[in-house]
Amino acid sequence: MDPTTAPVKELFTQPDAWKETRSHVQVLGFADWRLSKDYTDEELGQWLPMIKKWGIKFALEVGAVKPWGKTGAAAFTAGRVYWDRFEKLGGKIDVMALDEPLCCCKFEFKHTDNKYAVEETANFIALVRQQYPQMQIGDIEGYPTVSYKELTEWIDALQAKLKEKNVRGIDFFRLDVNWTNLVAANCPGSWPEVKALENFCRSRGIPFSMVYWAADYQNHQAQGLSDDSTWYVGLMRTGYDYALVGGKPDQVVVQSWVGAPTHSTPETDPWTFTRSALDFYKKFAK
Repeated sequence: MDPTTAPVKELFTQPDAWKETRSHVQVLGFADWRLSKDYTDEELGQWLPMIKKWGIKFALEVGAVKPWGKTGAAAFTAGRVYWDRFEKLGGKIDVMALDEPLCCCKFEFKHTDNKYAVEETANFIALVRQQYPQMQIGDIEGYPTVSYKELTEWIDALQAKLKEKNVRGIDFFRLDVNWTNLVAANCPGSWPEVKALENFCRSRGIPFSMVYWAADYQNHQAQGLSDDSTWYVGLMRTGYDYALVGGKPDQVVVQSWVGAPTHSTPETDPWTFTRSALDFYKKFAK
């Protein structure tokens, strides 16, 4: 979850307003740079220990290969400034999700093959495994931005490179589906293909993680048609569409980075983030 600052604060300053939702949450995650940028040591020192007290794992979305960290080593050095700060303030980091290193190398660095992405992502994972051995590490990639064929080749190549380095492979693979593209004319990709990728990951012994979000929100926003109900409807639509092809991910991730909804709590109000997550759980993840 990476919305504006107010909804994040509500999770910690109004804990009684999302008790039922929290009883179903196993992991609470944030983008590392945003969490560090938006909140003071005093705030984080109060809030981060609360996650562990709730019995929830603390997760971060991090850069493994980025324009500001073009190698795994450079990204690790930059990122650990955030991670060490969080842990010093009482936040035990349990999970790291890598923010689309393959997509970055393909579309920002314009690499024509995946060798660089494989090598540098494996280097990053090796450094995290060495310095933070308690963490689970998974990769996030976009679809259909990256094709089914290339994603399966990427997963196998990354796992092989980690094995070559004598480093444990990824603990999960997470797919971020821009489903507005799946219904666009002449666009490759489909929900059945996502289900095939879920099956592929299971065949490799890798838990399949799925991001559910309102991919249409920003399109509606550009037309002046969006509000918090737009977020809720888009989120639930994602659940229905994937369920129709038999989709049952091992990890269900409700995530927002579009500036909506405007409030996280209370879970009793329509359209809030916690109400969305609670209704989604009851319908699709229970």
